[in-house]
Amino acid sequence: ESKLFNGSEKDISLSSSKLTKKESLKVQKKNYREEKKRATKELLSTITDPSVIVMADWLKIRGTLKSWTKLWCVLKPGVLLVYKTPKNGQWVGTVLLNACELIERPSKKDGFCFKLFHPLEQSIWAIKGPKGEAVGSITQPLPSSYLIIRAASESDGRCWMDALELALKCSSLLKRTMIREGKEHDLNSSADSTHVSLYGLLRANNLHSGENLPEIERHHFKDQDMYSDKSDKENDHDHEESDNDGLGKSEESDSDTSERQDDSYVDPEPIDIKETTYLEQSHEELGEAGEAAQTEVVSEENKSLIWTLLKQVRPGMDLSKVVLPTFILEPRSFLDKLSDYYYHADFLSEAALEENAYNRMKKVVKWYLSGFYKKPKGLKKPYNPILGETFRCMWIHPRTNSKTFYIAEQVSHHPPISAFYVSNRKDGFCLSGSILAKSKFYGNSLSAILDGEGRLTFLNRGEDYVMTMPYAHCKGILYGTMTLELGGTVNITCEKTGYSATIEFKLKPFLGNNDSVNQISGKIKLGKEVLAILEGHWVSYEVTISDKKTDVSEMFWNPTSDIKQRRLPRYTVKFEEQDDFESEKLWQQVTRAINNKDQTEATQEKYVLEEAQRKSAKERKLKGEEWTCKLFDQDSVTGEWHYKYADTRPWDPLNDMIQFEKDGTIQTKVRH
Repeated sequence: ESKLFNGSEKDISLSSSKLTKKESLKVQKKNYREEKKRATKELLSTITDPSVIVMADWLKIRGTLKSWTKLWCVLKPGVLLVYKTPKNGQWVGTVLLNACELIERPSKKDGFCFKLFHPLEQSIWAIKGPKGEAVGSITQPLPSSYLIIRAASESDGRCWMDALELALKCSSLLKRTMIREGKEHDLNSSADSTHVSLYGLLRANNLHSGENLPEIERHHFKDQDMYSDKSDKENDHDHEESDNDGLGKSEESDSDTSERQDDSYVDPEPIDIKETTYLEQSHEELGEAGEAAQTEVVSEENKSLIWTLLKQVRPGMDLSKVVLPTFILEPRSFLDKLSDYYYHADFLSEAALEENAYNRMKKVVKWYLSGFYKKPKGLKKPYNPILGETFRCMWIHPRTNSKTFYIAEQVSHHPPISAFYVSNRKDGFCLSGSILAKSKFYGNSLSAILDGEGRLTFLNRGEDYVMTMPYAHCKGILYGTMTLELGGTVNITCEKTGYSATIEFKLKPFLGNNDSVNQISGKIKLGKEVLAILEGHWVSYEVTISDKKTDVSEMFWNPTSDIKQRRLPRYTVKFEEQDDFESEKLWQQVTRAINNKDQTEATQEKYVLEEAQRKSAKERKLKGEEWTCKLFDQDSVTGEWHYKYADTRPWDPLNDMIQFEKDGTIQTKVRH
C-alpha cells in the first residue's frame, strides 16, 4: 500500500509497516535521524535549486510603519523568499509557510491585497538565508508574525493566492513533482521560463486549491520541520503588534507615498545637494592592550611640574578650574574623545532590526562595551573644550550604505558641559546627551567623573535606552607607578520593554594580580528577574555571558585584531571647510607643539586660547549678554540639552533619499 510519510511517498508492505517487538530502539533512532536528514536535504535542495520556482514577481509589502516597499518575491515549495532586486540577490528574508494561514484582505486601493500570517502570532521568518546569511539586506522593518502583500492587479493577486495555497498545503507534493519535472528541463534554461512552465504544470493538474488531492494526502500530509528540532527556540515572543483588519484607521494607512512609486525597480536617481566635505581619517591611535598601556613613568622634569600643580590643590577639591600641564594632554579635544563610542555603530544598526527585545538589549550592551578599547598610550587627558567649540565627524556603513553623523558642542564652560547628538535615520537610531566633566583630587589619586547620561532611541520602535558612564581613576601621582583605570556602576535602562543592564567597572584591588585589572561584571534583567550574567574584562580580553535559565556560557565581546580591522572608517570635516571654533582648527597650534614634543610652545599656545576665553567672558559680563549656543538648546524645565535640528522621524524608504550634513545641521533629502 502507498503511504505519505513526512512528505515522502513510500511503498511499504503491511509486514514492514509495523515495528516488531524485536526491533531495537537504536534502529528506530537511526531511522529517525536519517529521515530528518532526508527532509532537510530535500528542503535545502528546493531552496537552492534555481530551476525549482513556483512563481516570482514584484510585490508590495507593508512594513511595521504602515508604508509599502516593493520587493522581489520568489515562491518555492514550503518557503517564500524575499529579495530587494532579482539581479544581485540581495536577500531580505525567508518566510516559512508550513505554519502560515492565508486570507484575502479588503482594500480600497488599486490592485489585490492579501495577508499571510501565523494564527498564534509567532514569527514566520527563518533564522538564516538560502546561502546561510545571518542578516538580511536593510529595508524598512517588516512584521514578525504576518505580511500584508499587494499585487498589481486582481488577476495577479488571485494567481499568487492559488500558488500560496498550494505551497501552504502541499509543499512536499510540490517538491517531488517539481524535482521530477526539473530533471526533464535543460539545466541551462532560464529561471523565468522554468517557473512559468512549472506553474502551468500545476494548473494543468488542477492542484491550486487542493480540491483533487487524494483523500489520504488531505488527511495525513504534514509539512516537515523546516530546520530541525531546534528551530522552535528562535520563536519571537516580542513580536510586533498585530495590525487592525477593520476598515477604519488601518485602511487609511494604505494611502501612502509608495503608491506613487513606479511599478518597476529603478536605480536611485542622482542627488544634487550641497553638503560638508568629509575626508577619511588618515591616522588613528588605538594604544596597546593590557595593563602596560595604562601606566606611565613620569620623568624628573615632569615630576617637578606635578609638585607645582599639587601646591594649588587639596584633597576633595574639584580640578575643573586648575590649569593642567601639557605633558599629560592627549592631542585632541574632549568633544572628539566622546566620538570613540561609534566606531562600531553598525551594532546599533543590527539592534534596530532585531525583533526580540531581549536580544536588542544584548546588542546595545555589546555596542556600549565596544567604545572603551580605543585609548592613547599611557595616561593622557584630552583638551578641555572652549565654550562654543564644536566637532563634527561621521562613519560610513558599507553594508547598509548609510552614514552615522556625530555633532558635539561645548555648551557651558563653568560648569564644563559637552552636548552631543548622533543620527543615522536610515538605519533607525539616534542618540543624544550631555556630559558634565568633573575631577576630584584625593592626594595620591584623582578621578575624572563624567556626570550625565546618553539617550539611545530606536526610531521605528519608539524605544529609549538611557545610559550612564563610568569614571576614570588615576593613581600613583605622588608615589608608585601612575596607572589609569575605569570604575563605577553603569546602568542601561529601557522603560518601554522593561529590560535593563547594569555593568560594574572594578578597580584593581591593592593586592590584586594582573588578571584583576580592567575587570567588569554585569547583569541583564527583565524587571527584577536576572536573565544573564556578564563577566570578563572591558579591554584586551573577552567578556562572557551566561544564561541563567540554560546555564550556558558563551563569548559575548572580544576586541580581537579582526574586530578592530572591521571597525567603521571615520571621516572628519575637510580642514579648509572648518570654522575657527571647530576642534581641529581651534587647537591646531597646541596639537602641533605636542606632536613635536615641544612642551613650552604647547603651554604658550594653550594659554593664548584660555586667555582669549576669559577675555570674551568678561566682555559679555560687562555688556550683560548671555552666551547663545550654535547647535543646542537647553530645556528650561528639565535642564536637558537638545540638538536644535534633531529629526527623529522613522526613515521612509520611498520618500527619504539620503541623510547629509551641512554647517552643523543634519538634514534629509526627500523626493517629494
